[in-house]
Amino acid sequence: MAADIAEQPAGYARLLSAEHAGAIARVAAAVARRRPRHVVFTARGTSDHAALYGAYLTEIRLGLPAGLASPSAVTVYGARPDLSDALVVGVSQSGGSPDLTEVLRAAREAGALTLAVTNDPDSPLAQTAELGVDIAAGHERAVAATKTYTAELLALLLLVEGIRAGDGVLPADQRAALERLPELAEHTLADPTPAQLAPRYRFAGQLVTTGRGYAYPTAREAALKLMETSYLPALAFSGADLLHGPLAMTDPDVPVLAVVGSGPGGRSMGEVLPRLGERRADVVVVGSAQVEGVTRMAVPEVDERYAPLLDILPLQRLALALALARGEDPDAPRGLKKVTATM
Repeated sequence: MAADIAEQPAGYARLLSAEHAGAIARVAAAVARRRPRHVVFTARGTSDHAALYGAYLTEIRLGLPAGLASPSAVTVYGARPDLSDALVVGVSQSGGSPDLTEVLRAAREAGALTLAVTNDPDSPLAQTAELGVDIAAGHERAVAATKTYTAELLALLLLVEGIRAGDGVLPADQRAALERLPELAEHTLADPTPAQLAPRYRFAGQLVTTGRGYAYPTAREAALKLMETSYLPALAFSGADLLHGPLAMTDPDVPVLAVVGSGPGGRSMGEVLPRLGERRADVVVVGSAQVEGVTRMAVPEVDERYAPLLDILPLQRLALALALARGEDPDAPRGLKKVTATM
């Protein structure tokens, strides 16, 4: 897991290279020509959080309605939604889950434009879809996904921005900003704070993660990593949903990891953090926002669209360090396999 985490800056550089960015640009141009009226993502596990990020990007940057499909509606109940004007995107590291493949197959039969975003271009998911994006993350050693998650995020970002451009080619200023990501990721991974914080949570019984907007998928992915590697019950809430009831469970014995950036989503957390303070919750802030009176895992400030590619890095390292502090093996979580086949 440590090796996979450390490879992410190189993974960013690889996806941003002319070869891979150019391939994604061609797919984006093909999607733009089809002019879908809405976008449906289908995914499981970690990839579901990448898909949620893609849905935020789609609605905010493309102005198209977007949502996440329920694969069981197709595979268990036999539903065949009318997706004739849709782009249906399957997101999966392995591309090997039968239910996601079945969703894309049904969508294609219904007339949808289908796209697979996967680390295996020869997988069943990729072979079923009309279009494909290779996230080019390379072999992932650990069961808990890290580098494939961030590769999915970056691939979806390049795809959506390429569709917005119309011809798949990102404006020069965006390209220049993205070119900084590998260096910024290296800087973020060099911060010792996550390892220093791990003993703080060694005996925690449960934990809450929260964020809004683009940060919400990060909060959900952080919770999953903590559950996978440390077997620590972790509940993820959007900042807004946290105030609608779950806030009552927070207290000094329930740590809260709050993802707070410098954009609109981060600013909207301004009403959440004081309420957590009233509950005397043990809060750690992750992100670029300057927040007084709490511990921070600082992340370089970037456009809010790009922040999930950096914000998740210290949270991955915290999950790794906490698993080791609790005497667990983060490379081989009990009961889990790299490819989970669901139907």
